Amino acid sequence: MSESWLAVALAVMFIGLLGVLIPLVPGVALIWFTALVYAIAEGFENVDAMTMVALSLVALPGITADIWVSSLGAKVGGASVWSIVVSLLGGVVGFFVFNLPGAIVGSLVGLIAVELFRAEDWRQALKASGGWIVGWLVSTVVQIFVGLVMIGIFWWQAKGG
Repeated sequence: MSESWLAVALAVMFIGLLGVLIPLVPGVALIWFTALVYAIAEGFENVDAMTMVALSLVALPGITADIWVSSLGAKVGGASVWSIVVSLLGGVVGFFVFNLPGAIVGSLVGLIAVELFRAEDWRQALKASGGWIVGWLVSTVVQIFVGLVMIGIFWWQAKGG
């Protein structure tokens, strides 16, 4: 494919990388999807099926990082399993109501509510929610790293590496 299509694909991928930080842009998933569209358009010549498998394996932890890293942070902060489950459900409901800000608020409200009910201690609830926030911030770093690795692999293969 022409250099201009590669440049367009890379530009869309960098928008995806910015999407890790900006609500409403799907981030790592956009990077993966762009690679797939490029691979299909070029007939899997340079970005072949094995490259797409590798990109998929790299993308999976990045796409799901918000869930597992923030939950791990909450667990480290002392949250119970039920608090984490309700936090995940609150995040899903919040996402459908107010997108990313709703997901964050929904997760935190769910986590704090269950921790307050379970432990009856504001300090414990705040400690668990602080762990969740740290986990969420770490998940952003994970997604940026994964996105950069994916873009690097894609560029290397698209250039005929």
